[in-house]
Amino acid sequence: MIRYFAVLVAATALVGAARPPFDMAAHVLPPAAAPGAVVQPFVSVAQPQVALTHVRVIDGTGAPAVEDRTVLIDHGRIAAVQAASDAVPAGYRVIDASGDSVLPGLVGMHDHQYYVARPNLDEHGHSEPPLIVPEMAFSSPRLYLAAGVTTLRTTGSVEPYTDLNLKQQIDAGVLPGPHMDVTGPYLEGADSPFVQMHQLKDAAETRRTVDYWADVGVTSFKAYMNLTRAELAAAADEAHKRGLKITGHLCAVTYPEAVAAGIDDLEHGFMVNTQLDSGKRADVCTKSEGDETLAAMVPDGDAAGKLIKLLVEHHVAVTSTLPVFEPSSPTWRPLGPKQLDVLSPAARTDYFYIRKLYASRTAAKKAPGATMWAHELGLERAFVAAGGLLLAGPDPTGGGEVIPGFGDQREIELLVEAGFTPTQAIRIGTLNGATYEGLAQRIGSIAPGKDADLVLVRGDPSTHIEAIEDMITVFKDGVGYDPAKLRASVRGRYGQY
Repeated sequence: MIRYFAVLVAATALVGAARPPFDMAAHVLPPAAAPGAVVQPFVSVAQPQVALTHVRVIDGTGAPAVEDRTVLIDHGRIAAVQAASDAVPAGYRVIDASGDSVLPGLVGMHDHQYYVARPNLDEHGHSEPPLIVPEMAFSSPRLYLAAGVTTLRTTGSVEPYTDLNLKQQIDAGVLPGPHMDVTGPYLEGADSPFVQMHQLKDAAETRRTVDYWADVGVTSFKAYMNLTRAELAAAADEAHKRGLKITGHLCAVTYPEAVAAGIDDLEHGFMVNTQLDSGKRADVCTKSEGDETLAAMVPDGDAAGKLIKLLVEHHVAVTSTLPVFEPSSPTWRPLGPKQLDVLSPAARTDYFYIRKLYASRTAAKKAPGATMWAHELGLERAFVAAGGLLLAGPDPTGGGEVIPGFGDQREIELLVEAGFTPTQAIRIGTLNGATYEGLAQRIGSIAPGKDADLVLVRGDPSTHIEAIEDMITVFKDGVGYDPAKLRASVRGRYGQY
């Protein structure tokens, strides 16, 4: 009996005790494993000690590029950044990087592992329900790594068990791919357009869902369009108890309401805020899904100023996802041969259907989109100028117009189009993401002691941002991967698996 009461008291004390602080780095950046048999064919630099000599360093902090440096990599860490004239220690493999640049590995903050398929899509844009979201567990991780994305957040999952198992196998060196912050299943309310999403009934079920998936091992959460204010507040509260963060692609809940509910990040820039939509009702998504608000929110106007002030004061980050909205840009760039090469036949067909439909729009139909695009670019600039933390991610979903990895590169290019300098845009795509994730001591910039998650590119993206697409070697944990071989392995597969 005495033993029974002792056990009972000990168990009660454990339940009432505060949880230890959540160690994000331990979950997202575990100790590196040696590349296994499947990964080895993509490895181009395997030596534990490597010297990149005569290289241009773009360190990810937003500082100007520094010419003619040597970066020393020693067993997965950056050992030193020194003048090229300094001697390279004995035992290092020397890679002459004259004319090339090194920058931190990209930190993708809206990087799904799936593809949105539209059944029987035709040239008129018609398709049949329901929307299907097949998992791209084979092609997506390889494409991300090939494009220099060494760490990503899945930012909404339709197969969270798959994503968790995929992360485990990547971390173990069994499969190629980036480090992953696995977001739980979409926290969605009633009337979801996606048949694969569970529709939460109330705040209590939302809490149970967050607790369950935190126990399973996800490291972040995402609220979706039809979640209510009470459900969002419950999700944020429960996630924060576990030391986890929550972001959202919102609609039923406005941005100011989300701030009040305790959200940490807002997806899609300012594109999906519904606070000024006509007929907006509490906890109900509007028909415009935020278009009216963005059209009305002039970047230097009072409404924009008040919203940005609110976000900054409450330390709410914003994730820019410009590639998924680029069809609204007057200068929408078509996909190039490298991108088209990785699409499945069906995805390629869908892409050309969609491209043709957008191209056939009249000037009158294009004008509203162009206005919203201009407002979005201006709002992102204003948010950063006010001290806001802007993150970067492409949202690779459907139709082939935004592809994993390629989209991450394009996002940084579009940030430059928005008015940021190339080094500022690179910071948004690297150090800012690491900062939000609580990983800035390990990744996101180039400095001695940090993880050797680096990208070697031809040319100078600090003056011509398009050079970011010309990657020579992607280093993850100090191991160099061949982007061309990774891409070749998924030729014609994205959209299939």
